[in-house]
Order: sequence, then C-alpha cells, then structure tokens
Amino acid sequence: MPSTLDAQSAGTPAPTSARGDHRKIGFKRKAAAYVSLTKPRVMELLLVTTLPTMIFAQRGFPDLMTMVATMVGGALAAGSSAAFNCYIDRDIDKVMKRTENRPLVTGELSPREALVFSWVIGVLSILILGFGTNLLAAGLGVAAIFFYVVVYSLILKRRTEQNIVWGGIAGCFPVLIAWAAVRETIEWPAVVLFLIIFLWTPPHYWPLSLKYKRDYQAADVPMLGAVASARMVSSQVVLYAWATVACSLLLVPLGWAGIVYTAVALVAGGWFVYESHVLYAESQKPEYNDKKAMKVFHLSITYLTLVFVALAVDPFVGSPLMPVPGVLG
Repeated sequence: MPSTLDAQSAGTPAPTSARGDHRKIGFKRKAAAYVSLTKPRVMELLLVTTLPTMIFAQRGFPDLMTMVATMVGGALAAGSSAAFNCYIDRDIDKVMKRTENRPLVTGELSPREALVFSWVIGVLSILILGFGTNLLAAGLGVAAIFFYVVVYSLILKRRTEQNIVWGGIAGCFPVLIAWAAVRETIEWPAVVLFLIIFLWTPPHYWPLSLKYKRDYQAADVPMLGAVASARMVSSQVVLYAWATVACSLLLVPLGWAGIVYTAVALVAGGWFVYESHVLYAESQKPEYNDKKAMKVFHLSITYLTLVFVALAVDPFVGSPLMPVPGVLG
C-alpha cells in the first residue's frame, strides 16, 4: 500500500552479520529489523492521509472502533506491502547505496522470515478491516496490497519509466479505505482525494529519482530520473504539480470544501507549483546539481500533509463554500 513513497525508508544501520559475523542476532535487533521491513516512514505518511479523510467523510470524528480498526488495519496493510517489496527487491537493494542497509541485505532477516512476516501481517490487516469496519474497506485493502506488490513491484518497476505513475495507485488506496470505513460506499469526494495522491506521486518521487539516478542505473531499474534528462524530468514535475493542485480544488464545486481547506489548498498548492518551476529553471543551467531536486521532494511531503490536515480541520470551521443541496445528507 505504500505507493511509490518506498524511497523514504533508508533502513537500519548494517550489523556485524553483514560483514561476515554470523553470531545470533538479539531480540531487540531482530524486532527492529522487522519494523524496518515495513518502512515506517512511508506508513506514517499514508496514515496522515487516512485519519483526515475519515474525519472529512464523517464531518466530525467517527466512532473510536472504526478509527482504530481503520488506522491499525491500514498500517498493517501498508507494512505488508512494504515487506513484500523488500523481499521482491532484495537483489537490487544489494547494489543500491540507498537501500544497502535494509534487513534482507544486511542479513538481519532471511528471505523466508520476511516472506512469512509479509503474509501474516497482510492477512491480519484484512481481518481487522473486515471485522472492524466493513467488507468494502477490507476489499480495498486487498486491492492496495495487490497493486503495490504485483502491479508495481513485480510487473512495472523493472520494465517502464512510468512505473511510479501506475504503481503509485497503491498509495492512493488509503483514502478510499478510510472513506469506505466511514460511509460504507465510495463517493466523488473520495475519488478526488484518490486522484490528488495519484497526481502528487510523480512530482513527489521523480525529484528523488534524480538524486539517486546512479543507484537506479546500477540496479537497471528504469526510474524516469535515471533514464531521462533533468530538464525532461523537471518539466513532468511541473505538469503533475499543476494537475495535483487543480484536482485538489475540485472539492469546492462538489459542495464539500470550506474556507480552511480551500485556503490551504490554494496557498500550499501555489508554493508547490512555484518550487516545481524553480526546479525546472535550475535544471536548464550548466551548473545544475541533481541534489537540488530534493527541495521539491521534501516540499511535496509538506504540501500533502498541509492539505490533509486542512481536510481534517475544515468540517469544524464553517460550511462548504459552494454547498450542493443534499450532498452531505
């Protein structure tokens, strides 16, 4: 479930076992390795989109059971997807500096341990979503894991430079799961939130792929930043940033968004678009350094966080700016 956002997890420091020392790993180190396998920083970002979506859908706080089941089930689904990804990518993780400290590379976990762990928490996540919320949310949880593990990790990642675009669909599912958990259906605002994350993923991840292009080239993974020029990548970042911001404003005419969400979406979106244009301008200079792309990468996280925090606050401050009769009934 963690979409394309997997690049944020850097793993844990390499233990002595990776250097040829095969002494038994202690419980704390083993537990930390399992946690690292779930890419907790990616999981945190996904949960940042989940709770605000539930509040927005409910127009207030849902009942405690629904919130806990959705958050825990969603976190475990994201962790399962990440763990499967580590298992599948263990060969390329060995040759990439960014991922050389992941537990399957260092030897803290065996492939079998990782695979069993992935299945266990994946099944547990679906059971929690199914019994704690409803079958629609659970079904969406299954779809999220499938997209990240099969569509992205197994099919697209090593075959096309557009891998992050379509594989990133997995990272969009948490908002659908959250909406379904609260309202037991999928409505247009949930689709808009889905599209916001779908369109946001490329301008979030492609700047990172510019910085680590040599890693991806060494692993023969065709991330756009590894196979295209900085100018081409940054132009795509600009286009997707504009599309993300435009999509975020669709909640206004749909009759759901109030002043808080609208204002934050405009201001934060303007900032996101501006910095994307700055990256494009910088990419055309002879002295351009790919590390400069990281500013847009980090800003994209801030942008998404601000938009979804505003989403959570919005129902408590005033009414929708363009109310549609019956839309919140």
